[in-house]
Amino acid sequence: MRAKIADTILFLHREDVPTYKKGGSVVRNSYFWALRSIAGRSVRDRDWEYESEVWFALARMLLSFSESGYLALRETILEFPPTQEKIPEILRPVATWE
Repeated sequence: MRAKIADTILFLHREDVPTYKKGGSVVRNSYFWALRSIAGRSVRDRDWEYESEVWFALARMLLSFSESGYLALRETILEFPPTQEKIPEILRPVATWE
């Protein structure tokens, strides 16, 4: 998922966040609700926002869903642009540069 950090807020690109589909995969829908439950803002057609206070929980959640094997790695890893000078240590296990 494309990500960026600005003013201690982590933004997940709106096109990369999971979508809820009635009657869809239980894992994907659970992933959607789990990510949405800790988001500071998760409005349709806007980037989702996560305050630094929840980054630890976000990292654990991404690792858990990644290890489940039901989702592709690209869906559970944070991809920062090369302009992001430093990836915060707490997010390094679940992050890379694009």
